Amino acid sequence: MFKDPVCGMMVEETTSFKTQKDGQMYYFCCKHCKEKFLSSGKPQESKTQPKKIVSGKSVYTCPMHPEIEQNQPGDCPKCGMPLEPKHVSLETGEDQETKNLFKKLWVGVVFGLPVVALSFFEMMSGKEFVPHTISSWLQLVLSTPIVFWMGSFIYVRAWRSLVHRSLNMFTLIALGIGAAYLYSAVAVLFPQIFADSLKMNGHLNLYFESAVVITVLVILGQYLEARARVKTGEAVKALLGLAAKQAHRLKDGKEEDVSVNEIQKGDFLRVRPGEKIPLDGTIIEGKSTVDESMISGEAMPVEKKEGDKVIGATVNQTSTFIMKTEKIGAETLLAQIVQMVSEAQRSRAPIQGLADKVSGYFVPAVIGIAVLAFVIWAVWGPQPKLAFALVSAITVLIIACPCALGLATPMSITVGIGKGAQEGILIKSAEAIEKLEKVTHVLIDKTGTLTQGKPRLTDIKTSSGWNKNSLLSLAVSLEQHSEHPLARAIVDAAAQENLKFESVEHFESITGGGIKAQVRGKVVLLGSLRFLEESGVKISDDLRNKAHQMQNNAQTVVGLSVDGKEAGLLALSDLIKESTPRAVQALHEMGLKIVLLTGDNALAAQTVARKLNIDEVYAQLLPQDKQRMVEQLKKQGAIVLMAGDGINDAPALSQADVGVAMGTGADVAIESAGMTLVKGDLNALVKALHLSRGIMKNVRQNLFFAFIYNMLGLPIAAGVLYPFFGLLLNPMIAGTAMSFSSVSVIGNALRLKNLKL
Repeated sequence: MFKDPVCGMMVEETTSFKTQKDGQMYYFCCKHCKEKFLSSGKPQESKTQPKKIVSGKSVYTCPMHPEIEQNQPGDCPKCGMPLEPKHVSLETGEDQETKNLFKKLWVGVVFGLPVVALSFFEMMSGKEFVPHTISSWLQLVLSTPIVFWMGSFIYVRAWRSLVHRSLNMFTLIALGIGAAYLYSAVAVLFPQIFADSLKMNGHLNLYFESAVVITVLVILGQYLEARARVKTGEAVKALLGLAAKQAHRLKDGKEEDVSVNEIQKGDFLRVRPGEKIPLDGTIIEGKSTVDESMISGEAMPVEKKEGDKVIGATVNQTSTFIMKTEKIGAETLLAQIVQMVSEAQRSRAPIQGLADKVSGYFVPAVIGIAVLAFVIWAVWGPQPKLAFALVSAITVLIIACPCALGLATPMSITVGIGKGAQEGILIKSAEAIEKLEKVTHVLIDKTGTLTQGKPRLTDIKTSSGWNKNSLLSLAVSLEQHSEHPLARAIVDAAAQENLKFESVEHFESITGGGIKAQVRGKVVLLGSLRFLEESGVKISDDLRNKAHQMQNNAQTVVGLSVDGKEAGLLALSDLIKESTPRAVQALHEMGLKIVLLTGDNALAAQTVARKLNIDEVYAQLLPQDKQRMVEQLKKQGAIVLMAGDGINDAPALSQADVGVAMGTGADVAIESAGMTLVKGDLNALVKALHLSRGIMKNVRQNLFFAFIYNMLGLPIAAGVLYPFFGLLLNPMIAGTAMSFSSVSVIGNALRLKNLKL
């Protein structure tokens, strides 16, 4: 990274804006800085020579303009957005920006309400609630701190947009607020310089309320945006919280408890049952089952033995083992997931892009009209020419100020979010609403999203001499104290049948195999068919064929034997939610392509996809694989929605254009997503799609209402009607136009409350 010698921004070595001078290579963030440097012949500051960013320090970048980088916080010179850390930081300092904006917001409301009340009462009633002179001075005194202290950042960002020739919404807002305030302040301080023909009832019209309202609305928007940025960081914090904090290190024949941060590659660690695996490595002694649901999303534990890889933050379940550490710090899979989530969240563009795009054309047009009006009135207008010219130019700038533009998007979003909440759809970001309307591909996790997320006992096959209840009673007697997902499914099924537990003796759990115990003096085995056969039980062809049929239907099969003879089979599977088929059909009817992404095995994935008529299936995926699928589709031009509920889904949820989390899933998934379905019901996703289309249609209507009154008022403000009708822009017309604009926006947004989903 190098430092721009003109503006101080940090830029990559690969930038196209660079030049060599006096044997020294200089790098620039944009063409403007390069030309300024060449014209001056030297950097602005002698000490600002290009230099590499100091290693270890944070690099801040703009989500909308990633080429903008610097080694300290600040605002983007192109769009005005606050810069964000490029890399994950483990520091969680106090969020001062949000607190400052919140303070400014409330002070602005307290100071601004009297200004608005004084102005609107006089405008709407035509009467003086407070003597005009006192009212004018009160408005001036109360609005000054709002405009120049609370709204100071608006002018800073507007100035930067001018310097960098990148006009945006802040340019337009600063222009309008500045014109409204300065004209009104001059009208209060020096009313004698204005012609009497410009006065109404002996007074000049004031626009303090416009300057105040727009400033407070902008502060509100910045506060909500700052809160959204803080929220995105909570997903990273939740992921970091999954990591183990302590480990049992074996050194020189002794075991010592140390912090995970002290562990080095090659260290040997002991991991006991119920503990989180500290870091990534390989088992060198022992075997166990490990809960890897945070990686695969599947509830079924994975058998691990010597030579198998284990992943940090997953949970050891049944036995103690010793592992060799192979990855530490940023190399671990958890750290990579954290980084993927952080980068994906930062890559999202804000909804203000549309307003900035419009502003890029609207600002030059307004300035051109104002200048043209000034010239025409100054040359051909009636006496006093200069006064008329000045008032016309300023009035153009005032009427162009987008008072309703500040309401257009927030009003629709606010009402729409409230409507969604009533339907069990929690929307965290406006970006999710904007992108949801355009979605082309729906990527769905299997476990917990399409299915219930935990195994259920779905079938029982018995051998001769046994019935289902007696078989289930024996099985639950062995599993009653186990926390294994399959065991809990058997216990739940027995509870529904009100079956009694038998007393168990000589209980023995065989890792990777099953359970052996005595019930009423008989030796009972429960586990896989391979475990039964290795224990000397002969399995009949009939029972073996039934087991194969169950497995082909993606069911997990558990066999049971008594005194060395087969007794029957128990089939368990993760059932599809009742609401899922209807939801998938509705998504197809909306023209969306549905893709199943799962960490489960291919057979289980294909079975579910076949039942639901899903378009494409990808199985046995790691978190980074899911994220890679999202990236590939986005590069192909697809607008991607990812729906999931697990920790393993978090990177993909963040990377997708729209991330949708199940409310019944992991906290990390919920924090990573822009939207949460409270009940975990995919039918709510269908409603969310209809809602987003309704909201965005409403936003476009509001933008029309926000600009149409301004556009109609501009020629009147410039004096187009004066030669024909002797009509200049009456203060009542300006006030009415602004009022109608805001009322139209608010009324239109409130229609969303009655939107049928």
